[in-house]
Amino acid sequence: MSFPALAHVAVTVSDLAASTAWYTRLFGTSPVLDEDEESGTFHHTVFALDGGMLFGLHVHPGATSTSTFDERQVGLDHIAFGCTPNDLPKWRDRLDSLGIAHGGIKTARYGSGISFRDPDNIALEFFAPPD
Repeated sequence: MSFPALAHVAVTVSDLAASTAWYTRLFGTSPVLDEDEESGTFHHTVFALDGGMLFGLHVHPGATSTSTFDERQVGLDHIAFGCTPNDLPKWRDRLDSLGIAHGGIKTARYGSGISFRDPDNIALEFFAPPD
């Protein structure tokens, strides 16, 4: 039996409205779902991305956080969106057009990527494995 692909990723955000607007601009599409979860313990806004992947934004009522994301803590390090090497310049230009700061295209033996961060400092990347 093969191991299944990722079905969705969900990140907790501090300001749902601001993050929804930011990710709407980045993804170039609106969320397909925006609701309180049945248990009432969180609210989620979900985007449907190409390839069947879902990307969710969560807020937890009553929770407060005084810090932003830090990949040096236990948990998530970053989220990478797959693309081809030829797509990387297009994604760099799109980030530039949206005013999203990034580290430029970096190349290593295992692939190339562009790193950037969302409004909560969550580390994101466009990643292309080598040809």
